[in-house]
Amino acid sequence: MSQHGEVKTGRKISPFALSPSTLLRRALSKGIKSDNHGSTGSPRTVKITRRSIVIAAFALLAMWNVGQGSYILAKAELAQWLIASAWAESTTNERAQIKPWPWADTWPVARLEMPRHDIDQYVLAGTSGASLAFGPGHIFASAAPTQQGNTVIAAHRDTHFSFLEQVKVGEKISVTNIEGEAREYVIQDMRVVDKEDVAWINTNNNPYQLTLVTCYPFNAITTGGRLRYVVRAVSKPDDIVV
Repeated sequence: MSQHGEVKTGRKISPFALSPSTLLRRALSKGIKSDNHGSTGSPRTVKITRRSIVIAAFALLAMWNVGQGSYILAKAELAQWLIASAWAESTTNERAQIKPWPWADTWPVARLEMPRHDIDQYVLAGTSGASLAFGPGHIFASAAPTQQGNTVIAAHRDTHFSFLEQVKVGEKISVTNIEGEAREYVIQDMRVVDKEDVAWINTNNNPYQLTLVTCYPFNAITTGGRLRYVVRAVSKPDDIVV
């Protein structure tokens, strides 16, 4: 056990297992910059960044009043700000893994836009429950965003991918990766499949494919059903803007 009361077991500690004070200390430590010249009595300047303050607020909201709708909404809004900030840093520094908050197990890897449906979302790495709670997730085993192959992105039907119920064949989807390359895909078809059916992964018909997947039906009362709604879009090799 550390001096701050944390149990060190060699495994990642969930933020929900820590006290708010510990979360606050951790969050601020990531964003505090100090200037210490090392001499006794020398001036020391401490700067707390805006990002560290937002992370601290997000950490506290993650612990407190999680059952109240207003706090859940506030937490979601703060998360989106942090994800957007991480994306901006990733694209500026061309670094692939800028985590939006210190304990995150994901990071933004792409930006998905569909202006016709007022969609502008950051795609996160992986499809764990923690990732999908804050945005669409890129399936690691699929092609990297905008690259050759089938790029598969999944999200919840009642949040980030609820708009898929309204999309139509011929509509365009734009995906931008962290290098700033934007590829435009055109929707070819939509289908409902069993979750064990993975035939749609086949990319023989087009080398550049984007597949968006969510649960189905959209208005289901219960979660965890067998059906999936699959939207397939394709792109030409030269349909990319750097």
